[in-house]
Amino acid sequence: MNKLNSDLANKSSLKIGLFGIGLDTYWPQFEGLKDRLEGYLNNVEQKLSDIHPSVVNAGLVDNPDKAFKAGKLFKTEDVDLIFLYVTTYALSSTVLPVVQRAKVPVIILNLAPEASIDYTSFNAMSDRTKMTGEWLSFCSACPVPEIANVFNRVGVKFHQITGMLHDDKECWDEVTEWVQAAKVANIMAYNRLGCMGHYYSGMLDIYTDLTQQYAHFGGHIELIEVEELASLRKEVSNEELTDRLKLFNETFDVQADCPLDEMEKAAITSVALDKLVAKHQLGSMAYYYKGTGNIENEEAISSIILGNSLLTAKGIPVAGEYEIKNVQAMKIMDSFGAGGSFTEYYAMDFKDDVILMGHDGPGHIAIAEGKTKVRPLHVYHGKVGKGVSVEMMVKNGPVTLLSVAEKSGGGLMLLVAEGESVPGPILQIGNTNSRYKFPIGARNFVNNWNSYGPAHHCAVGIGHISSKIEKLGQLLNMEVVKVC
Repeated sequence: MNKLNSDLANKSSLKIGLFGIGLDTYWPQFEGLKDRLEGYLNNVEQKLSDIHPSVVNAGLVDNPDKAFKAGKLFKTEDVDLIFLYVTTYALSSTVLPVVQRAKVPVIILNLAPEASIDYTSFNAMSDRTKMTGEWLSFCSACPVPEIANVFNRVGVKFHQITGMLHDDKECWDEVTEWVQAAKVANIMAYNRLGCMGHYYSGMLDIYTDLTQQYAHFGGHIELIEVEELASLRKEVSNEELTDRLKLFNETFDVQADCPLDEMEKAAITSVALDKLVAKHQLGSMAYYYKGTGNIENEEAISSIILGNSLLTAKGIPVAGEYEIKNVQAMKIMDSFGAGGSFTEYYAMDFKDDVILMGHDGPGHIAIAEGKTKVRPLHVYHGKVGKGVSVEMMVKNGPVTLLSVAEKSGGGLMLLVAEGESVPGPILQIGNTNSRYKFPIGARNFVNNWNSYGPAHHCAVGIGHISSKIEKLGQLLNMEVVKVC
């Protein structure tokens, strides 16, 4: 994958808010306590900054005046997610004003400074005031129920992470996943999705309400005419054509039977696609067009697959058959760094207990097992057209499947499953296709997955990332169902 282009396509403007809490009444009573807690807070800030560089630290909030000031700071800075670090006991009336106006999810960090209090040293202290101060530096768990109670009653969305400030991989892995999920939510909120052409006639499961896409993910949807792509093809220079053919041969395993004229058409369309994406600042695209009766349009669509595969590998996923819901899933997967290739059921293999899944059209070549082949096609599996297509298998190893599914009562949900891409024979028909094994078995997977009524397409990416997707669902207020 072109890392630079991928980073640009998935650029995030995420800002993280951070504040610690305490009680100003304590400071005159317990010498050094405030400095100690502020040191802990600075440590949290550093750990968060290592995960994501843009952290807005409102400091240690210990009274209502500071609370209102911190709340205004977070609102002014437009933070996407707030981490509330509970350093010691604090009044809930001090906490609420900080988060109430920001109206973003809050992660409560209930982190002890050490694995346990040194009871022997603690009980050997002769000054009971100092003993209390020492205890207060460890009592982060004390106000969490109070805070949770108030957040629930006033409608502040929150999640808890309980652990240790130091030497707690489980805790900080969870923090990292929340930050990654927030980053993806931010990417989706500003993503520009292009919709070029029209739906595949009669494929009812893929139809969707674009306003529902806005409601759940944000972003912008640009409706694009195929004629615009056809027009841009006319502007491609011979130098651009030559350079793109060279890129094809470097990137793909171009089979000897691919006609040169079809490769040239694909190269011209690929350059034109890049121009189209740049013009509309697209971060993803769904397309389909019959192209019958218009030679220029037909040639543009029949030569589109290689260019769309390059775009997908650069972090600009492209879905065929005008599958808007699925390109959203592909964008989510790619924003998590997992890829996200267009796929559907191909066949059941009961002998090996695997499911063959794939799709014609563009594939995510950056997550391919080996070099992606380019093969000539005379027709697109019943669709009008000709040209060249890609044949690839997703890298062997752990994979995650994701579908953005329509709910029967309205709205969208995220359907996810984890499995393995396993070696074995695939169908050498010029398509992306792989063999997937699931922990619940092929038969149970198909029955369970289908029971939620997703469209027949889904996105597949490498790695097991369902826990990240579940966090994304919580940030977006979307139901997430994990099949396996």
